[in-house]
Amino acid sequence: MNINETEQLIKTPSDSAATGTATGSSSAFDPRADLAAAVELAGRTLAAVRPEQYDAPTPCEEFDVRRLSSHLVGVVRRISVIGRGEDPFSVPSFADEVADGGWAAAWEPGAREVAEVWADPGVLGRQLRLPMGVLPGAAAAAVYTHELTVHTWDLARATGQDPDWDPALIERVIGVVRRALPAEHRGGRVPFAEVVAVDPGARAIDRLVAWAGRRP
Repeated sequence: MNINETEQLIKTPSDSAATGTATGSSSAFDPRADLAAAVELAGRTLAAVRPEQYDAPTPCEEFDVRRLSSHLVGVVRRISVIGRGEDPFSVPSFADEVADGGWAAAWEPGAREVAEVWADPGVLGRQLRLPMGVLPGAAAAAVYTHELTVHTWDLARATGQDPDWDPALIERVIGVVRRALPAEHRGGRVPFAEVVAVDPGARAIDRLVAWAGRRP
């Protein structure tokens, strides 16, 4: 995502609004809710992978199921480190130390740590370091909601799963990513394939992954 666009598109709620205690409007959306839902769905999808599927290809050409599973564990660990304001590169992109079949077990403590670190509403307004640069916590939550959702779709498609996608969550992600990740200049520093054309009435998840260069 383009950092400046992402920062502009996500309005950081105040601590009180994020916790629903503002004296004014208490309906400000807290992007941590979508992040938590994306973490939960990714974990369920990962836990349903069967051993005979580890070598299967995924829609993300870089990864087979084994490598994508390892990457997802790396991502969930990195989200905690980022939320603490630490160096994202202190956590590897892949959980190479986890043996085949151990990814779901490794995911659980990672997901719990995300919940603990991001429980502080103050994280939304802090400047956090991501691999792509520095963003407010609210924008970082949206970035990782998008990454987890697309990779969950990759894993589900590769393993014959049909997760219970939340259309409202997906539409919120689409609203950000269509402007923060333009259709032009894909490839190179923008690690997404060309946008895939889909029917405007297609499911929200299909429209999201098509924008990320996947074929639903």
